[in-house]
Amino acid sequence: MINKQEKIKELKAQLAKYEEKLAFKMKTYRGVIHESALSELKHSEVMVLRAMIDDLKREIYKLEQEK
Repeated sequence: MINKQEKIKELKAQLAKYEEKLAFKMKTYRGVIHESALSELKHSEVMVLRAMIDDLKREIYKLEQEK
């Protein structure tokens, strides 16, 4: 079984990976250009990455508060 410290370390590694992906996507992100499927896909991808980052931050915070 994985202990709490290892879990936090693993989550922080995932968080860094997703933050890096989001930073890369934001370089070319200009919002949603209407009637552009590619633009809408990019927007969806950015929103999913933001949600994943928020969830990871919440989970890390919760685990750190349980100490």
